[in-house]
Amino acid sequence: MKKIQFGIGIPTGTEGLMYPIPFAKARDNIRLSQAAEKFGFDSVWGNDHISTQHYVRQEFKRPPNYYAPLITLASIAENTRQIKVATALLVVPFRHPVLIAKELATLDHLTNGRLLVGVGIGAYREEFEAMTGEKSKSVNRGNYLDETLTVLHKIFEEDVVTFKGEYFDIRELQSYPKPVQKPFPFYIGGNASQGWERTAKFATGWLPAALTPEEIKKACDSIRAHCEKYGRNFNDLDIAPQMSVSIGRTQEEAAEKFKRSQLFNHFESLKKSTFKNQDTGMISQRNLIGNPEQILAKIDEFTKAGVTTFSALLFAVNTIEEMIESMQFFAEEVIKRLMI
Repeated sequence: MKKIQFGIGIPTGTEGLMYPIPFAKARDNIRLSQAAEKFGFDSVWGNDHISTQHYVRQEFKRPPNYYAPLITLASIAENTRQIKVATALLVVPFRHPVLIAKELATLDHLTNGRLLVGVGIGAYREEFEAMTGEKSKSVNRGNYLDETLTVLHKIFEEDVVTFKGEYFDIRELQSYPKPVQKPFPFYIGGNASQGWERTAKFATGWLPAALTPEEIKKACDSIRAHCEKYGRNFNDLDIAPQMSVSIGRTQEEAAEKFKRSQLFNHFESLKKSTFKNQDTGMISQRNLIGNPEQILAKIDEFTKAGVTTFSALLFAVNTIEEMIESMQFFAEEVIKRLMI
């Protein structure tokens, strides 16, 4: 059985979404990552936003700070020793695949192979529209993602690449260095069923958000079937959902902490995108909320459903200091007890 991995979601782009405004300065991401490494977490995961979402503008008078995830991860890697640095997730439609390939290969070398890259289309189409205007109407972001992943694999595996598709026309491209890691660890983000086949076809892991154990098991069964289609071993994949943590000495304390947090409001905002057609009322079943014993029991449910990594844990807190305290409490009362 694989060792269960635990990662922290760092605030590269969480103000106004998962956390209040203000919440984090750029270098707080380094400080949190150093604390995560000290406490025994396996990875840190940065998200990716470029423009303030409509509902955030309505809720807060002050705009949020969103930091470039790959640049931030490079700085984190220089200030840590072994913790893996990751994206949860990198929004592919914001970028051209040739530039993505160059930046990922470079970062993989700078981190000595500590890089993991979750990719997706982005939870808020309005950000893509803000960036591309009228051109956004002609882009199917799912198709763009698939074509980008095809190009990235070709660049990472072939000497000279020529490719012509719906969005990209690449001619005799030679791009070096290739990444340190082979295969390169791509994770497919998102809860939609289209991502299940993408995972089997393109990736080393699946990165959904806040699903129930039953939903994860159903998806894993489908991914396993797709793996057979593509001649891959399902057991080689990392099933790595993102979820929230509200840990307290009692269940009541943890539940109240979660209801007071910006994370609770964030769940409401995702009803039209990430959680479309899902029952968001089952918040306690989709996240780790409770005292240490309850959280350990929930982790057992998730691992039996197929989870191998709890990828980008987001804590129900309002300040960086509270986040560090919750991280330490979780590490001491949950992670260490799993190692016994």
